Amino acid sequence: MQRKSLDFVALILVPCLLFGLVFSILLLLAPVKGAAADCGPTVSVAFNGNTKVDGYSQEQLKNAAAILSAGKARDLSVKGQMISLMVALGESGLRALDYGDGPGPDSRGLFQQRDNGAWGSYADRMDPTISATNFIKALQKVEGWELLEPTIAGNRVQRNADPYHYQKYWPEAVKLVQALSDGKFSLEGGDCAVPGKSGAGDDDYPWKDSPTWVQVGANDASTSPLNFYYRECVDFALWRVNQQMGSTGEPFKFLNGNFRPDGQRLGSALTWKAGWDAKGWPTGPVPRVGAVVWYAPGAGGADPTFGHVAVVKEVKDNGTYVEEGYNGNPPPDDHNYYTRTVSNTVPSAFLYLPTQEEKK
Repeated sequence: MQRKSLDFVALILVPCLLFGLVFSILLLLAPVKGAAADCGPTVSVAFNGNTKVDGYSQEQLKNAAAILSAGKARDLSVKGQMISLMVALGESGLRALDYGDGPGPDSRGLFQQRDNGAWGSYADRMDPTISATNFIKALQKVEGWELLEPTIAGNRVQRNADPYHYQKYWPEAVKLVQALSDGKFSLEGGDCAVPGKSGAGDDDYPWKDSPTWVQVGANDASTSPLNFYYRECVDFALWRVNQQMGSTGEPFKFLNGNFRPDGQRLGSALTWKAGWDAKGWPTGPVPRVGAVVWYAPGAGGADPTFGHVAVVKEVKDNGTYVEEGYNGNPPPDDHNYYTRTVSNTVPSAFLYLPTQEEKK
């Protein structure tokens, strides 16, 4: 029975083997290194009149420091402090604006808070510390905000029309927290990884040195704790899913055998879209950071029988995204980590985690 079961696993894992032979001819191959913020404890502000950050005035830095201090006072995690800065960047450019815009002519302050009674008086909305505190209180009331993509968490508070408006301000928010804090946090590691954010650093796959089934023979190979063969595209992708959903050690929450509620295996790359559908998780045509990239058989040069899966690492503004994965290159580099830049139209679909809401 053990050998029979293992043979079945071997059958469903072949999909990634031949993918790199053809797919490596895709345009715009370019490794990109990204960073993801750890959701560690709150950070203290280390800011004075001599602090300088390229691109920001002293007024902006003083307002950013007020936001961080408001977060510290509310014991907000560093991720929450970054979200607060990201939203203020997207709303006012870190300036206490005494005017609104077309959709909200009564909006005021760093967070462009409306005169509807929810955000205090005019003076409250114009005060950086009070307005930041009121934003943070509202953020902390959003159920599961820690698990949301940062821009979605901000949108749940602000209720602006475009839930992805803040996304482009996230790198600057990270930069400002690094510059204005005491530095007692790390951007590395994934213990508190956030759905919608890929793992920190590059290749933090925990079994990168394990032998593949090709190396040891299909009948003798062992599988990872996720019940896929080591260093296959499917094993890496499911590792990322677990990591982003906060399951970073054994026993892992999502396995090949328990992912689908109907009892079927998640299986090869071929069946991952069906697995997502069976689980009721969303899919769509738009890349989101942390989503699984699904290539149907033959799509983009994927294996004509089994297809391929990878993970979105970064979304660019020019109609491309950076994907990361395993087993996407020709031998002898076939079972190793890779990144490449791909046109958004090449994959068959993007498979989202529950909190990665598709932009309407």
